Amino acid sequence: MDNVFIHPSSYIDEPCSIGNGTKIWHFSHIMKDSVLGENCNIGQNVVISPKVILGNNVKIQNNVSVYTGVICEDDVFLGPSCVFTNVVNPRSFIERKEEYKATLIKTGASIGANATIVCGNTIGRYALIGAGSVVTKDVPDYSMVYGAPAQHKGFVCRCAEKIIFSSNHAKCASCGCEYAFNGVIVEEIID
Repeated sequence: MDNVFIHPSSYIDEPCSIGNGTKIWHFSHIMKDSVLGENCNIGQNVVISPKVILGNNVKIQNNVSVYTGVICEDDVFLGPSCVFTNVVNPRSFIERKEEYKATLIKTGASIGANATIVCGNTIGRYALIGAGSVVTKDVPDYSMVYGAPAQHKGFVCRCAEKIIFSSNHAKCASCGCEYAFNGVIVEEIID
């Protein structure tokens, strides 16, 4: 854990793994068997539950609880007070730890403030989840969704600007990245 900043008000349970360059701010709790990659930024009042896996460069804003079963790949952004679940039918008097459902947040995806991500779903690469959304199903790569329940509203570039397809091709007006769409899957065109 070289070059790691941990605010004195935070708790780190052992064993866990925290990558170089990661910062953990005020009143946060990193629980045992969690894995945090390099250069992550964990905001104030964040809880990382046991066995959560965060890739490199993950940014978690204030007041987020990342529950067991959540995996965030590299470059994921979790907005302030966004919410994850890990059981579909919770009861306080029934233990369902063996029923936790996995939630995968793929590379580059961003989840807006106060969004709720229902367990058992996958958020695709570079997808953008609008603030306050309730995600109840998988979100495809580069998809922009919002609402309650969240609905597909268009596509976004890896730089998060909206892209418009014409004849199954799109070029980002902001960064110039190009994309192909086959009616189901969006793929970045790499030369």
